[in-house]
Formats: sequence, C-alpha cells, structure tokens
Amino acid sequence: MQKVRWGVLGAANIAIKKVIPAMQRGQWCEIVAIASRDLAGARQAAGSLGIPKAYGSYEELLADPEIEAIYNPLPNDLHLAWTVRAAEAGKHVLCEKPLTLNAAEARTMLEAESRAGVKIGEAFMVRTHPQWLRVRDLVRSGRIGELRAAMGFFSYFNCDPGNIRNIRAAGGGGFYDIGCYPITSTRFIFAEEPRRVIAMLERDPEMQTDRLSSAMLDYPSGQAIFTCSTQLVPYQRMHFLGTKGRIEVEIPFNAPNDRPCRIFIDDGSDVSGGGIRTETFPICDQYTIQGDLFSQAIRSGTQVPVPAAHGLRNMLVIDALFRSAESGQWEKP
Repeated sequence: MQKVRWGVLGAANIAIKKVIPAMQRGQWCEIVAIASRDLAGARQAAGSLGIPKAYGSYEELLADPEIEAIYNPLPNDLHLAWTVRAAEAGKHVLCEKPLTLNAAEARTMLEAESRAGVKIGEAFMVRTHPQWLRVRDLVRSGRIGELRAAMGFFSYFNCDPGNIRNIRAAGGGGFYDIGCYPITSTRFIFAEEPRRVIAMLERDPEMQTDRLSSAMLDYPSGQAIFTCSTQLVPYQRMHFLGTKGRIEVEIPFNAPNDRPCRIFIDDGSDVSGGGIRTETFPICDQYTIQGDLFSQAIRSGTQVPVPAAHGLRNMLVIDALFRSAESGQWEKP
C-alpha cells in the first residue's frame, strides 16, 4: 500500500492544529508539502509539523509533480479559485466546508472536476465519524420508528472583526461556518433533500455577518429545525425524533479526539430519562478517518466520502435560506 502524497494550501489554524496532525497519524496519508504566501510562515509550519517541503506560493505547490492530492483550508471566498486551479493541475482536492459561497460556484467546481478527471470532496468529517454512521444505521433499522423530526443547535462566541469568520466578504457568518453542519447532517440522516426551507437571521450591526440564524427544513419524511450563532455561549447538540423513540448526539460536530463520544437512545418510556440507553464510541480522530477514506478512494478509484455533488446540494439549501431570510417566505432549494 502506497500512501497518497498530500500538499496543503495555506497555514490555517484548522490545518495546523487539527487536520494535518490527524492525517499524519493515518495509514493512507503522507503530508509532503505546505504552501503559504509567506515563505517564512510556510517554513515554520513545515518545521513544527515535520513536513519535508515548504513553498512561498500556492502556484509552486500545485506545480510539484510529487503531490497527488491537495487539502484546501483557505478562506471560504478562495475555495473555488484554488480548488479549480488544483484540479486543473491534475490534483485531487479535499476542500474545507462550505464548498463554495453559492450553488453557482459549486457547479463551476463540478465542471472543473469533470474536465480534469480528478476527485473533489467537501471536508464534512462528521459524515465519516462512527457515531454518525451508527445514528444513520439506527434510524434505517427502525429503532426509533419513523423519523419525523430533527432539532439542532450549534454556537460559539467570536466578535473579533479581524477574524476571518467575521468578515462577510470572505464568506464569514453563521450559516456558512456552522449552520452548514445541521444541514448536511439532517440530509444525511433523512437520506432526502428538503423540498423547501425558511429562515430568519440577525446580522451584526458592524460586521454584517449573520450572528444569530434559525432555519426550518421541510423534508418529504419530516421536518428539521436548527439555530446557529457566532455570538452565543459555545454549545452543540443534535436530536432525531421518531414515532417510537429518539436519538441525541452529545457532541455532534467537534467530536473530541481524546475521549469517547456518546449518543443517547431513548425509547420514550419515561420522560425522566428512565428509557435512555447510552452508546459509547472508542476514541478516534474524525480528521484521520476522513483523510484515510479520501486517500483510499484515490487509490481504489471509488467515490470520496462527501463528493462535490453533495456539496452542491448543501449550497442549494444555504442559498435558499439566505433568500428566505430576505423574502420572509418559504424558498425552494
């Protein structure tokens, strides 16, 4: 088995602190290069992480014939341009979420993927975590009866105007950064696409990013609601409710890599919790799993965990939510 040779565009915090170290622990990934527009920054990151090559431009990294795949954690407004350029250079690309800033950009990315004959995927690591695979299997097996409703919440507090998450022109704001998670996870568990959506949002008066946003997604089989915020107490939870029970995911999105994860399965027999059974999942790193599965797909010629086509469908929902927040009406993705 030959590991896939990866290059990283930029030295974003998520790459340096989470994704690169996790992929380096994988069985199928080898990080061979990192690029930054600041060569000194690239060299520092490479030295601290034991990466052999450091480049002072993204172009140099894409021109390296040794690199087979690219991890793109650049700011949201740069996802399209550099993912397309990587594909045109013959590289497979794992692009951070959100895949693009709108569905039109996602279609452009899909066209580039087709032309180049490479694989492009969206980095929704949650879809490969064992706890989410278990939730999906439990729902499919009828453990909670017919799935009819989902509820979610995801928040953190960050009001720094210099932080990339708070720069609207760069694709900052709640729906893009964290609202995308309840969307992809409910699409994953319902195994359907929403027929219509409605949303309301509150923008920060200075930064103009959506800082408090709520949405309802109307699926053929049921309804999903969620709230996300970039300026509230840090919290996250997902609930799935059926005709015979419910499932609660304790830490659905930022699953820890240093302790077990848990889901709670409630048969509904006791509102005080007497009918709850806990399932615990061994310690794992969802970024390691994501990188290995993507690399295996490259080696085997199979589909990557979250293909760009799925990213397009998520962007169709996000586009519709933004339209709904403006119109005050239900909108169709």
